[in-house]
Amino acid sequence: MIFYGREKEKKSLERFYSRTSQMAALIYGRRRVGKSELIKQSLRETDISSVYYECRQTTEMNNVESLSLLISEKYGYPRLAFSKMEEVLDFLFRQAEKERLILVLDEYSYIRDVVKGMDSILQVLIDQYKETSQLKLIVCGSFVDTMKSLLLVQSPLYGRIDLTMELKPMDYYESALFYRTFSDEDKVKLYSVFGGIPYYNRLIDPALTVKENVIDLIASPGARLEMEISMYLRSEVSKMVNANEVFDALARGYSRYSDILSQSHVSSSPTLADTLEKLIRMELVRKEAPINDENNRRKSGYYIADSLSLFYYRYIFRYSSQMNVMEPELFFDRYIKQDFEEKHVPRMFEEVCRQYLIRQNRLGRLEEPFEKIGTYYYDDPKKKMNGEFDIVTLDSRGYIFYEAKFRKAPLTRKLMEQEIAQVENSPLSCYKYGFFSRAGFEANMEHVMMFTLEDLFS
Repeated sequence: MIFYGREKEKKSLERFYSRTSQMAALIYGRRRVGKSELIKQSLRETDISSVYYECRQTTEMNNVESLSLLISEKYGYPRLAFSKMEEVLDFLFRQAEKERLILVLDEYSYIRDVVKGMDSILQVLIDQYKETSQLKLIVCGSFVDTMKSLLLVQSPLYGRIDLTMELKPMDYYESALFYRTFSDEDKVKLYSVFGGIPYYNRLIDPALTVKENVIDLIASPGARLEMEISMYLRSEVSKMVNANEVFDALARGYSRYSDILSQSHVSSSPTLADTLEKLIRMELVRKEAPINDENNRRKSGYYIADSLSLFYYRYIFRYSSQMNVMEPELFFDRYIKQDFEEKHVPRMFEEVCRQYLIRQNRLGRLEEPFEKIGTYYYDDPKKKMNGEFDIVTLDSRGYIFYEAKFRKAPLTRKLMEQEIAQVENSPLSCYKYGFFSRAGFEANMEHVMMFTLEDLFS
């Protein structure tokens, strides 16, 4: 299986492994984001001996026996007999006094739940063997709140983690590596459904069209990913009803707190606040404020941050009854196709363009690196006008306005001039303008940056 992307993360782990002293790393992130595959790939690319153990949601003794068997097979020992997890780990810390060794405890929260004082056990071993062992310990997990708690002051492991890595979903560019044979236009469409989760992207069949992949993977009864979102939510959210209500309101385009409260059937404002906070910690929802008024709560908005969750609640959750009694292709054509092409993908194209600018900024390819990127909100009582621009950057010279158009026809000079005039009539003062166009441009405009789909994927 080919491993795509994550070059920065692999280099961090390579540097981590190269140190001769004992060290500990914490790697966490939401389910399916590729933590385990990243670690396994990094182990394949190093010649340092390793023990990779995926903790099980079972008893301590079952985990002890499983890890002991793994160690016996690795070193060619007779079956080792340990009575508790602390003894097994102590053996590995001592083993690393003789040789460089990497120990991975994947899905750490499972073992933490069944071994009393597991964090303290690791803390004692880390301190005990600090000067003599060369062990590289990697603790990995998907329950983000649990893993983040290991970094808190009150945690026994506080101050003992040398490398912390929160693995985020891939951006549009790395995601497209999974389906590189598709056209640039189709890459945007696929990203708008499956986002930056490697597990989802590996399921995409290059022999099928975008529509066929969507139907096959999520938009048909019993599809591979039909229940993916609800199962993930049930594993971390106690009240699914509230989560469903919030997601449904967000998927319908309501982003302000007051609108979400009025449009959903969540019982109270405190309940809504708790639900939103939980979904934000799970990185399924993000809270955004305009870059020109970041502390104004009234102007902040909530948005679904995960592409598959957005697609699911926009089309599958809302029309599940129809999907279950209709032929899949007819269901897609009637309930998904038009809105998907005319509203959903164009909106996601704006996100792709933002990610392109961030990628270029990080690579140092922009003439003037920006410090902020986001929306710009304006309210001009004198002119009796207000509005919001979706893609604006702020650098040392000022603001740059960008417009993203996912239209079939090339962008005309007239339309670009109209967009610029709209900005010039607002309080937003820009020193430069940029445009992204799916179908290219009819003509060049002096002093205006113009980006095509080819630019985004080159």
